[in-house]
Amino acid sequence: MQSRTKADTSKRFFDWLGLAPFMLFALMFLIVPTLYLVAGAFQTADGAFTLANIAGLFTDKIMASFSISIRISLASAIGGVLLGFFIGWAIVLGGLPPFIRSAVLTFCGVASNFAGVPLAFAFLATLGRLGLITMLLRDWLGINLYASGFNLLSFSGLTLTYMYFQIPLMVLIIAPALEGMRREWQEAASSLGATTFQYWTRVALPILFPSIAGAFMLLFANAFGAIATAYSLTGSSLNIVPIQLYAQIRGDVLHNANLGYALALGMIVVTGISNILYIALRLRAERWQK
Repeated sequence: MQSRTKADTSKRFFDWLGLAPFMLFALMFLIVPTLYLVAGAFQTADGAFTLANIAGLFTDKIMASFSISIRISLASAIGGVLLGFFIGWAIVLGGLPPFIRSAVLTFCGVASNFAGVPLAFAFLATLGRLGLITMLLRDWLGINLYASGFNLLSFSGLTLTYMYFQIPLMVLIIAPALEGMRREWQEAASSLGATTFQYWTRVALPILFPSIAGAFMLLFANAFGAIATAYSLTGSSLNIVPIQLYAQIRGDVLHNANLGYALALGMIVVTGISNILYIALRLRAERWQK
């Protein structure tokens, strides 16, 4: 019995030892920097305690930044959820050949991580003023996108760009939930006289709702924290919160690093709430599908 206890203790030690690199990485690059930002948000440049930085978040310029960031995040998350859900439904439940499903999921795995300067350049080359699609529509169909009000370097343009990685991410999230839908549920509903529409509105969608809502929160947080794509595409013309934060910390004329820390704290609060809701909804979805 004693040797067995020692073996269990040794196994538990090596289990925790295997987790140590991740914990060290999280401590160095997530926990400590976050605590540093939070502390800096309540300090002056001299290190004295102050609430002025928090009060500075409620100025018109910064509130406008939060407003446009939240609206872009909401718009891209809604578009990503809607289109991603139907794509996921088509490849999981739509009866498509298996190779199409594998190809789509592989592409989604790549596209969901395709962002930053390469993505901004790709959209400029495609939908910029001299982009390929812009020129083809103008020369072949007589449609001038920019004359009709479209602008890639605007709210709608950035939302469209964000949806390039939001839709694949939604597909990857919702595909396992759709796979968890049991055929017996639809057969039982049909045997009781339910139509396909009634099955989806009264059985399937209520079961999938926590997964869909959780995915929405994750997509919102994903878009809210994105900076590389927005900065590469629009520069400082679209004043979203991450760009405002970058300007305050790195090189704004009104350089105020501690106000930047307060901005970072505001972003942490928003994305933290989104991620907490996502985790709660995901746990509820898993409980439904067991």
